[in-house]
Amino acid sequence: MKANLRLIFVVSLLLAAIVGRAERLVLVSASYGKNIIAITDRDGDVLWSHKTAGPQRGHAGHHDVHLLSNGNILYHDSWTKLTEMTLGKKIVWTYDSATMNGNEGKGVDVHAFARLKNGNTSIVESGVGRIIEVDKKGSIVHEIPMKKDGRQHTRWVRFTPEGNYLVTSENPGVVTEYNRKGKIIWEYLIKTRCYGAIRLKNGNTLIASGSGHSVVEVTPGKKVVWEIKDKVPGTDIGLGWMTALQELRNGNFIIGNCHAGETNPQIFEITRDKKVVWEFDEWELVGNGLACWQILKDKQSKRLRKQLAKLVK
Repeated sequence: MKANLRLIFVVSLLLAAIVGRAERLVLVSASYGKNIIAITDRDGDVLWSHKTAGPQRGHAGHHDVHLLSNGNILYHDSWTKLTEMTLGKKIVWTYDSATMNGNEGKGVDVHAFARLKNGNTSIVESGVGRIIEVDKKGSIVHEIPMKKDGRQHTRWVRFTPEGNYLVTSENPGVVTEYNRKGKIIWEYLIKTRCYGAIRLKNGNTLIASGSGHSVVEVTPGKKVVWEIKDKVPGTDIGLGWMTALQELRNGNFIIGNCHAGETNPQIFEITRDKKVVWEFDEWELVGNGLACWQILKDKQSKRLRKQLAKLVK
């Protein structure tokens, strides 16, 4: 009887692992010649894709992408224009920072953006140095300035649990936390062309150093408590341009490894004891220019699979 119970328990664990494995979907947005947005399963098999604009003047390396709660995708393939598109590839919303809300004739580019729970869109306008929130009509409903010492030229921006903005700037290589009034309440000088930063559940900040070939976790007191640099310990994975980041519910980190060459994964999942437990290595699909992506949670993946299934009926 005990042996049967153990067998049932083991089978249950295996089934749970298979189900969990099946539900991880990956949204990728690659440029540098690949110029594609795609949704894949955890093994890299493409479920949906969309070709974006090529490397013409004014067209961007893809630096941000989001699957929205309605199943649409918010992306950019130029330095100024955001697009919301359905899975059926219908464009339902656009915003062009080059011409709207006082930017006509000014030097502006956009590397970071997000759709907010209230339906507004947060847009980080580099060059002119401001973070704005616009409604569906494109009208500004909130605005803060960024410090004009180079920090107005940004890369990734993410929100903290308090609703503050966690902003990375390549030159100077600094992570800056602004509150909703535009006041700097925390900063960390990493001295490399940093790309991404997220606030972890434990209150620390995880930083992708960009050209520093490293990822570091720092406390509010700016002490480094976790780091990988140049190479993942115990593996052959070399670290390239470190970009996007995500923290999983189990405490593992998902890390973007852009410009790392054909022999290295473009994304990998790593535990706190620095064991790599998953790799996304799809060179043919994304090449050497996968800077931004989103690992979809279980509920997101299940919902998205249903939406994709409807498209092929």
